Amino acid sequence: MHIATQSIDGGFADPVFNAQTVFRAIMDAMARPGSVQALPQLAHPTAPLTSTAGAAALALCDNDTPVWLDPPLQTEASVKAWLGFHTGAPLANTPADAHFALIANPAEMVALDGFSQGTQEYPDRSTTLILLVGDLTSGPSLLLTGPGIEKAAMIAPTGMPRHFVEQWKQNNQRFPRGVDIILAAPGSLACLPRTTRIKTMEA
Repeated sequence: MHIATQSIDGGFADPVFNAQTVFRAIMDAMARPGSVQALPQLAHPTAPLTSTAGAAALALCDNDTPVWLDPPLQTEASVKAWLGFHTGAPLANTPADAHFALIANPAEMVALDGFSQGTQEYPDRSTTLILLVGDLTSGPSLLLTGPGIEKAAMIAPTGMPRHFVEQWKQNNQRFPRGVDIILAAPGSLACLPRTTRIKTMEA
């Protein structure tokens, strides 16, 4: 009964307007990689799913988009019930089957090439990863260049996979195939589309 109540509560108060707000923030962040888009607390999912990641899921997912949950989310029945009730999205059996992936623990996530890469004819059939990060400023600094970035941008998300930059170079090389990433932090988000090039800022 408690799970049933949790799954119904916490969705968008104004579904159409709130979804448009979140979708616009994501599109702006995809168009300008590395830019941080503020996002009010529009969704209130059950933990460990966060408000920003939950709002992104509500805006993007529907009954035609299988969603992969990483182990911390997979083990929470209330998270699965909340997503199912508010989006209708089926759960993907493997990362390669997913249109979207919600990752509560990016440091331990499967490699980027384990997700759907799309095809040469249909590159949009790849997985979009929604990574739950603590913030976008106190992790290792990443230097971004590429389309949508005037000269360079910098972002420093926390809790990223150890070999992320190397994996991302390989993701670049698969273009037009490859995954895109939404970094969901408390109160804000940023995006890394597959066309963005990333270097570490470490000495």
